[in-house]
Amino acid sequence: SQANNMVIHTACRHFQESQAGPGDSRGVPHIVTSSVEHDSIRLPLEQLVKERRAEATFVPVSPRSGQAEVDDVLAAIQPTTCLVTIMLANNETGVIMPVAELSLRLRALNQQRAAEGLPRVLLHTDAAQMIGKGHVDVQELGVDYLTIVGHKFYGPRIGALYTRGPGTTTPLHPLLFGGGQERNFRPGTENTPMIAGLGQAAELVSKNWEAYEAHMRDVRDYLEARLEASFGKQRIHLNSHFTGSKRLCNTSNFSILGPGLQGRRVLACCKRLLASVGAACHSEKGDRPSSILLSCGIPYEVARNALRLSVGRDTTHTDVDLAVQDLVQAVAQLDQDQA
Repeated sequence: SQANNMVIHTACRHFQESQAGPGDSRGVPHIVTSSVEHDSIRLPLEQLVKERRAEATFVPVSPRSGQAEVDDVLAAIQPTTCLVTIMLANNETGVIMPVAELSLRLRALNQQRAAEGLPRVLLHTDAAQMIGKGHVDVQELGVDYLTIVGHKFYGPRIGALYTRGPGTTTPLHPLLFGGGQERNFRPGTENTPMIAGLGQAAELVSKNWEAYEAHMRDVRDYLEARLEASFGKQRIHLNSHFTGSKRLCNTSNFSILGPGLQGRRVLACCKRLLASVGAACHSEKGDRPSSILLSCGIPYEVARNALRLSVGRDTTHTDVDLAVQDLVQAVAQLDQDQA
């Protein structure tokens, strides 16, 4: 959350500071993002818009691909745009966004903008979901900023912000002021054990990501096959399957179709399985379907029944069998109640 807020704050401040003089008023900064971002992007932008300190465009994702399409993102850019922020992979569907392609296209656009005297558009990606589950290389992605979250790849609960040439190639402005730690970009006494833990977790990912990814994909695919075999293909809707889109190896978002099978009700009847109906970090929304799934074009009555299961490095086929058995008994109980 702090890294994402820092990027938004930096982009807005850089826009204001890059205006040549008092007479050069371009108005308020404009930021482009997608309709399926994490709340730590959506809420700061909504607050800035509310305070009239920025404008924001939330580009809808394609119901065909589940992605923020590159053409749609570029079409939203205005003369006052200072930042494009698109997550690397979605936390609910697992869909991987075309950030590398966006970066290439944005680089060409920025050359045009420089010739026209328009501000550079910075590019940020929130890679919280992707690191540890696939290949992440900031050079290949070509981004200016990349958000890293330790606990998503078995590290401690600490984050980091990659910035390409902080304060030189790429602007970076602190949110806080105090001691001179972290080159004055983030003052405050460093949490050394957590930092060391993050580095160790990142090293393990760098060495082993292909093995981690292959294992998680195998177990996730087994989970989806077992669900279809146990409930019948007609009764399972895989909410994270989009034509032509790649997705994270560990995430399965699915709905068990039928009346009275809202995700929360199914989980309440499970004896062993603990899971979430959407993003675990903001799960207090009652029986309303996930806004992310609705944004992806999933019908309301299907989205209402959604469950999100994630597999990990240690998840086995036996674990999957137990989870599916638990879901089968829970649905049987609810079907009986309906009857």
